[in-house]
Amino acid sequence: GDSTSPQTQSNCSGSTSGLPVATMVKLTLCFLPFFAGLATAAQVQVQDTALHHVIGHVKKSTADGFVSSLVFKHRLRVCNAYPFEEAMDIYRGVAPTDDLPTGYGPRNAHPLIKLTVDGPMDYKTCRDFLTPMKAGDKFKFTVGSYNAGTFAISDLPNNDAVLFLVIYRHDRLSTAVSFESHVFASLLNAQVAVIDTYKGDMKAKPAIRDAPTKGLSTRSEALKFNSVVAVNPGIYQVSLVGKKGRNSTLVANSTLVALNRQSYVIIRTGVEPEHGPEYPQALVVYPESDPRALQSVASHREVLFAMLVMMVAAMWA
Repeated sequence: GDSTSPQTQSNCSGSTSGLPVATMVKLTLCFLPFFAGLATAAQVQVQDTALHHVIGHVKKSTADGFVSSLVFKHRLRVCNAYPFEEAMDIYRGVAPTDDLPTGYGPRNAHPLIKLTVDGPMDYKTCRDFLTPMKAGDKFKFTVGSYNAGTFAISDLPNNDAVLFLVIYRHDRLSTAVSFESHVFASLLNAQVAVIDTYKGDMKAKPAIRDAPTKGLSTRSEALKFNSVVAVNPGIYQVSLVGKKGRNSTLVANSTLVALNRQSYVIIRTGVEPEHGPEYPQALVVYPESDPRALQSVASHREVLFAMLVMMVAAMWA
């Protein structure tokens, strides 16, 4: 197809076939199972801490009865990795049993609810949506007046979770779309999904290293595409490293501020199409957490430690 409009592809849903899972690496990156659809429950422990991370938790009920329904928070995180000059809109399909949001009229007049009410999503941008989700829900993606594709949720876990969904170019010849998805469960450590959506001949590998800190040595480790890792809180430099002959070249570079209980995505995007404009390799890191949050956590720990020292001193006085 030409490069003026995306081609419509049949409905897509995340499969449950697992992608390769890597092993523990020196930078205390704990690799987690990565699936195209549903994340399975697992336990994760980072080597250099005594913390034990369990996916999921059950909320306590404030109801008077001893039997109550469990309520889980599911958040949708979408990244637009589809190289195109026009921005993309997202709609959620409305089932007969769904409650319509305030301001929506009869169901037959509004079969779709627009999620991108703040404006369409440009290429290389991500956004979080607080919208009800359940197995079987469908999300429609449009570019201008064209239907880009539809994603159907195959399943969701029985715990608080973030459903990550990225839309990207299916191949270099056509303008059809593909989807990749992952469910981030509740973990103490920060989780990072590393995704490759680039279509072209250029070769590059992702890597992560400590941000330069005066007086401290810098660690560096390779990352693997289509994997999910757990990292300790901190500031990291993420890069794409390519090859030109025997020499390594820096293709792209970005900063990752990792906070506990947060989930992040690192995406390699771009396309070398058979026809139409070329979009060079690029890195997308989302969300961009505030580094000051790391300082506030450290300060809180220092206060707790000081209080503990005072209590011990008082006991022995």
